[in-house]
Amino acid sequence: MIASVDQLILYDNIKYTKKGWINRNRILSNGVDAIFTLPLEKNSDFLQIRERNLSGDFNPDKILNKLKYSYGKAPFFNSAFPLIERIIEYENFNLFNFIFNSINIICQYLNISTELKISSSIEINHDLKGRDKVLALCVESKSDFYVNAIGGVDLYSKKDFLTQGIDLKFIKSKNFEYPQFDEKFISSLSIVDVLMFNSVDVIKKHIDYGYELI
Repeated sequence: MIASVDQLILYDNIKYTKKGWINRNRILSNGVDAIFTLPLEKNSDFLQIRERNLSGDFNPDKILNKLKYSYGKAPFFNSAFPLIERIIEYENFNLFNFIFNSINIICQYLNISTELKISSSIEINHDLKGRDKVLALCVESKSDFYVNAIGGVDLYSKKDFLTQGIDLKFIKSKNFEYPQFDEKFISSLSIVDVLMFNSVDVIKKHIDYGYELI
């Protein structure tokens, strides 16, 4: 999605979703998918993402050692692991800043030049929700084209966006299957898995051609 647009707006001022995918993901471990999580400080479930922090006793080595164990023999481990180290060892424990840094680093590695903006920096009524907030962000950013994940097909109407002069498209990823050691392929894992088993050139080719806008 990031590579398919000129500008990406990342939400920092929306409610943190407990048991969502904001601070966790899946990796390959012993031939099956396994969840790894960034531990958070205990706090109110009503706080926004930018108001949450990683736990003070977060130990980056625990995740890094898990990744070494899982991917140490992967073909591109030596090039991908230093990148992951830079992300996991980031010293700013604010949850949004931590995530934002990881996205920036991955984009640089994959030569994705899309401008990244933070939602709270855009002057709109931030009490708006759902579609209304998306529309307000698009209008304030002077956008005439908006791309949403395919899961938003049932949430957003193209007619509603056209009333604001915005062409709404949904991005649908094509299948991207690659060897994962000698195991049966497991899809939809973290970008970590993709980096461990594929060269930058292969990943870039899929990023450029591995989707369609509908």
